[in-house]
Amino acid sequence: MAALFVAQLVGVDLSMTDYGMIILTGTLASIGTAGVPGAGLIMLSIVLAQIGLPLEAIGVVAGVDRILDMARTSVNVAGDLMVTTLVGKSEKELDLAIYNSDNRV
Repeated sequence: MAALFVAQLVGVDLSMTDYGMIILTGTLASIGTAGVPGAGLIMLSIVLAQIGLPLEAIGVVAGVDRILDMARTSVNVAGDLMVTTLVGKSEKELDLAIYNSDNRV
């Protein structure tokens, strides 16, 4: 989304090939950076360089990236916790009595 915003900001019309490159590069770059704080700006620079947009436009996005990074991290952690719980339950490793108890430790 940030790459599309930057393209509109600088007045560049993107082709379908550019959209495909944004999707491909964004997907490949995000595989190893989910747990790295602040990696969104680095991923954005990779995507912008791939489709030929100016890297200077990252400065506009950098002001709000920290807030967005916190939101991405919270969604990532919640997803990890949910999958861990589901796998633990399917492998019969989750003690439901403890999981559902009202006792707080």
